[in-house]
Amino acid sequence: MNQAANLPASFVHLRMHTEFSVVDGMVRVGEAVKAAVASQMPALAISDLSNLFGLVKFYKKARSAGVKPIAACDVWIESARD
Repeated sequence: MNQAANLPASFVHLRMHTEFSVVDGMVRVGEAVKAAVASQMPALAISDLSNLFGLVKFYKKARSAGVKPIAACDVWIESARD
């Protein structure tokens, strides 16, 4: 069962790691955009780990499919130790 099909049209994923999150991402950008269109999501966000490598690919695919692209990045912040 495709759980995304049961989401309300106003739902938007705001945190998703794509194939460009080398450590834990496995969602392919094209497949994510297709799923957003099928679920009638008006927008979709990617938030890859410590990089924006997939931003151009994501932006182009989302815009061409009529989905508003939202870009973010998960970063690790570490304080300096004495």
